[in-house]
Amino acid sequence: MNRPLLLAILATLSAGVPASVMAQGVERSATARAADAAPVLVTVDQWRAMAEAGDRYPMFAQEQQRVEREVRAAMAAGINAPQPRDLGGGLTHEQHKANYKAIAGAGALYRLTGDHAYADFARDLLLEYARLYPTLSNHPAGNSSVKGRLFWQALNDSVWLVYSAQGYDAIRDTLTAEQRRRIDNDVFRRMARFLSQENASYFDRIHNHATWATAGVGMTGYVLRDQDLVERALNGTTKDGRAGFLRQVDELFSPDGYYAEGPYYQRYALAPFIIFARAIQQNEPQRDIFGRRDGVLLKAVDGVIQSSYAGYLFPINDAMPDKGLDTEEIVTGVAIAYAQTRDPSLLSIAEGQGRTILSPDGLAVAQGVATAAARPFDFRSMQLRDGPNGDLGNLVFLRHGGVNGQALVMKNTQQGQGHGHFDRLNWLFYDNGQPVIRDYGAARFLNIEAKNGGGYLDENDSWAMQTVAHNTLVVGEKSQFGGDWHVGEEHPTTPLFFNVADGLQIASARLDNGYAGVALTRTMAMVEHPDLALPVVIDLFRAKGETPTDYDLPLHFNGHIIKAFAAEHSVRERPVLGDAAGYEHLWVDAVAPASSEARSLTWLLGGRFYTYRFAASAPISAMLVESGANDPNFNLRREPALIQRMQGQAEASFFSVLEPHGAYDGTAETVSGATSRITDIARARSNGAEVILLTLVSGKTLALGVADDVAETAAHAVTINGQTYEWTGPYARFDR
Repeated sequence: MNRPLLLAILATLSAGVPASVMAQGVERSATARAADAAPVLVTVDQWRAMAEAGDRYPMFAQEQQRVEREVRAAMAAGINAPQPRDLGGGLTHEQHKANYKAIAGAGALYRLTGDHAYADFARDLLLEYARLYPTLSNHPAGNSSVKGRLFWQALNDSVWLVYSAQGYDAIRDTLTAEQRRRIDNDVFRRMARFLSQENASYFDRIHNHATWATAGVGMTGYVLRDQDLVERALNGTTKDGRAGFLRQVDELFSPDGYYAEGPYYQRYALAPFIIFARAIQQNEPQRDIFGRRDGVLLKAVDGVIQSSYAGYLFPINDAMPDKGLDTEEIVTGVAIAYAQTRDPSLLSIAEGQGRTILSPDGLAVAQGVATAAARPFDFRSMQLRDGPNGDLGNLVFLRHGGVNGQALVMKNTQQGQGHGHFDRLNWLFYDNGQPVIRDYGAARFLNIEAKNGGGYLDENDSWAMQTVAHNTLVVGEKSQFGGDWHVGEEHPTTPLFFNVADGLQIASARLDNGYAGVALTRTMAMVEHPDLALPVVIDLFRAKGETPTDYDLPLHFNGHIIKAFAAEHSVRERPVLGDAAGYEHLWVDAVAPASSEARSLTWLLGGRFYTYRFAASAPISAMLVESGANDPNFNLRREPALIQRMQGQAEASFFSVLEPHGAYDGTAETVSGATSRITDIARARSNGAEVILLTLVSGKTLALGVADDVAETAAHAVTINGQTYEWTGPYARFDR
């Protein structure tokens, strides 16, 4: 019993009030106390509606059953909040991670079932944290710049707070005043103070780590009815708006919803942005958080879905290749976005995910799916501008043929903060449900303790971040911006043009400061032709330097080589290509000497053939290489690549065409269309413009003209093979 209530009872007794009246007063006070602890992240009425309706909608009912299995298993195992000691993937790390999921799940199940056993379990687990947390200092295994208390980095402590706050909110009104006081003060207030005051500079960063921290502290503020914590979370530790969650919304997303660190981290950061935004909308709808910046958070949900193929995110920047649309964060984002927009195309994504969340948003999704309201999601050709004002580059998607058709990704974004790789003007290509031209992503085995504690491997720096590990031009065997991401952040990529039309989709961008004195321009087009079964990709990469230098253009392809250009093979020994900037990790398997003639490489992947035909403005050698050299711990995947090398030139143009064709059926033992329908590729340049000419088996030609001057009114003319091609504007297509 708290002191004010005790004094009130004593005063009543001294006044001679009857006992029945006293009892009514105590009951009213207890009711008021419970009401003050009632759920605020999801209201009692909302929980009641879910409890009454959830069983009628299979997706919601199945999610409840899944969570019940998970929480019941945790209950059977007993209360376990161990002394922290391990890095990511270790026993204590995984136990504390399982605990926040159990707290959140148990809270939801109590509200949905009325079974107090769930509330009691969450209470007892939180009381154990109230005993443990005050005894903790920095994590003993922490190797992050900001160490956590429960986890090796403060980021994971923030995640714990975001999810545990939701579970605590659901059961808080079942606790005694003393239990609430202990959990309020010894868990949630202590964690909020650790994140936002003891690590103020960390909390005030414009970065996904700070997003998780502000979300956790802000949700704690709502649950504890502490508006000071809410304001600190929204507007930074000084509450002046120069930091905090609202500033992060304004600075980390472009007007199109592209997140500064790329799709992989957009997936991860989506959870705190969307979860906390929903809490803000629930408690302070007047802030119109989902309307902020023309609905940028809802655009971010669409943007991260667009940044995927066959259910997996495009692995640009610091990414793991196995993350997809079925991750917890995107499941949450889709549910909350659907509840805000009622966009039926989001329901098709939810159907693919096969689950939803235990919230009013998840119930809305389950209802929509059950009533067959889903419509196909429009995976479309588009550009996502980068930077808060949309002027720091773009990420381009060119698509054809539906969900598992062709998708060309052109990466013209800014660096991506510390998670960026040195791979501007990079590209990826997907077809037939497969990554055909791929990107390595990060060198890391996430949460697998046996591999460097689940953290980044040394090869992330020496290989995965280096320019040669990607499909873009390397100058002088060095990485862009000297391998310094801080320098890279100061120099955006410049988009030149982007257009989507029937039969021709095209984009172009320029990088001026990746290498001193060298301007790089890449133009990529997806082109259809009646004589070609599928669209082809035409690529023109131009370098303009001040002095002669060496250029390498890697192509990281996926598949089994069917036919290769003539080359001298490394049979008795396997030389290494270089000694720095990622070259030390490449074995050389075959080398073709420098030549001006066009060459081709054909490989087979997923029952389809791919022929890459390539040449350049000066003689180039061609090398077939494979990653994995100088890797004593077998940390790297063994993946092949083609490298075109031009030496001693100031200016260079690399031009190529990638053609998907034919089919192979291993079951039926049938092959069709295994031979390329393109017989030659040529190029000519004059007066600041170039023409790439493809000759087809039918004798017809397909030409693409590209100009240095991208003005719509500029006129150009180039002669090749006795034919003159004239056009106005940055590019033109010619069929003859």
